[in-house]
Amino acid sequence: MLDLHDIHHRWQDQPLLDGVSLRVGAGETVALLGASGSGKSTLLKIAAGLEAPQAGRVCWDGQDITGVPPHRRGFALIFQDFALFPHLDVRDNVAFGLVEQGMARSAARAQAVALLARFGLAGQASARVWTLSGGEQQRVALARALITRPRLLLLDEPFSALDADRRADLREEFGRRVREAGMAALLVTHDEAEARAMAQRAWRLAGGVLHALW
Repeated sequence: MLDLHDIHHRWQDQPLLDGVSLRVGAGETVALLGASGSGKSTLLKIAAGLEAPQAGRVCWDGQDITGVPPHRRGFALIFQDFALFPHLDVRDNVAFGLVEQGMARSAARAQAVALLARFGLAGQASARVWTLSGGEQQRVALARALITRPRLLLLDEPFSALDADRRADLREEFGRRVREAGMAALLVTHDEAEARAMAQRAWRLAGGVLHALW
């Protein structure tokens, strides 16, 4: 369980996050909505360990991890551009996290191919990621995030680069697969329809504070 306790962060002497507290339970997706510049991406980066809060604590299962570096938190991130590695094929993009954890490359590749088959991408395993459609790249990014079995999935506008029809299809698929994996997820989005399709709870960040939506 992720707990953000009384997070404060200022930007250009203005309070961007003014005592924000948020909890995301195991198997739960929580959406964070707000206008551009409201601080929602900053809060996501603080949860990930990419930025430090100026005050407050980040906890996981009751343990303070505020000072723990990102690579030791056991979280996975998906950003707007998917951040896939253009020099690697699809299979090795998905296998990358397992290899970094010390798994033999052959075993990691075998797991990657099996997961790609579940995502309907077995035929693209040897393709370069830049040859895929936006929807296919999104599936690769999700497979890469899920293969390491992260404790928490952090999503920053993951579908904003896709057209409306593809976005609607993929957010439903995405929400289903996250629920199947039973992990906690924090979704940053500006799209309330997207939040309703994927999240059990949602908050709007405005004026540095959270307002419950549902």
